[in-house]
Amino acid sequence: MKLLEEILSYNEKFVENKQYEQYQTDKFPNKRLVIISCMDTRLVELLPKSMNVGNGDAKVIKTAGAIVADPFGSIMRSILVAVYELKADEVLVVGHHDCGMSSLNSESMLAKVKERGIAQETLDTLQYSGVDFNKFLQGFDNVEDSVNHSVTTIKQHPLLPGDVPVHGLVISPDTGKLDIVVDGYQS
Repeated sequence: MKLLEEILSYNEKFVENKQYEQYQTDKFPNKRLVIISCMDTRLVELLPKSMNVGNGDAKVIKTAGAIVADPFGSIMRSILVAVYELKADEVLVVGHHDCGMSSLNSESMLAKVKERGIAQETLDTLQYSGVDFNKFLQGFDNVEDSVNHSVTTIKQHPLLPGDVPVHGLVISPDTGKLDIVVDGYQS
């Protein structure tokens, strides 16, 4: 059985048995919070459990490294939608130790891209069109600095109200311990 078939088979039983009922809530976050976190598999259940965030409590945006790189990209747009349309009053950026983005470099990634069949001509065309692979596919050296950079990008956005606290934390993917990088109430 292929993965999609397995998912759809499970889903059919999930709906049939009304297992969805325990997750029903509305679209507004109970804790009026939007969380930007890494897509790391270790954080799927650990992060919300370590923060006492349950279903319906927060808007959660997952991205590689919890990085907000483009102030006018889809992540920032999602944050603004959460604040203006979905009643979120605070923003929390949560990076983590041992993040895959901390070891990412563009040359290694491009080698893997080529191994998977993407032609050099395609890469050349993208580069000619202005894609800076060193910037686009580069990770970070220090998770605290990365979280601080994302917090600053969000906080300085011209469309974010000045009264919205933007916090930055780093979580241990082993224990769930949270360390403060930026206390949004202090800045």
